[in-house]
Amino acid sequence: MTIGLLLITHSRIGDALLETAGKMLEGASLPAETLSVSIDSNPDQLRELAAEMVSRLDQGDGVLVFTDMYGSTPSNIAYGLAERGRVNVISGVNLPMLIRTLNYQALDLISLTEKAVSGGKEGILCCESCHK
Repeated sequence: MTIGLLLITHSRIGDALLETAGKMLEGASLPAETLSVSIDSNPDQLRELAAEMVSRLDQGDGVLVFTDMYGSTPSNIAYGLAERGRVNVISGVNLPMLIRTLNYQALDLISLTEKAVSGGKEGILCCESCHK
């Protein structure tokens, strides 16, 4: 089972996250691509490119799309790709979420989506100084 992974983010955030996760987890990888969105990007062209990327990444088990911030241009592009059972979209991508995804890559799309969300949530903690 192979699920594709697409990160649609502002600037090169997705590239940095994917590169970092790859270095931390040598050998743990999914077919993955990133789409960087800049202020001067053409959203219509990016939507077409994102759809092409999903088609390329979908090897029959679906694609998980991460975006950095809900309501932004990257997330609007990502949510336009959502298709029940084929393409799941999660906003708020962070490194713990990506690490969890790569560690559980043998799961089906629904289960992997749940693991990714739990990894992202559990990776957000207030340090001890927040409680003083």
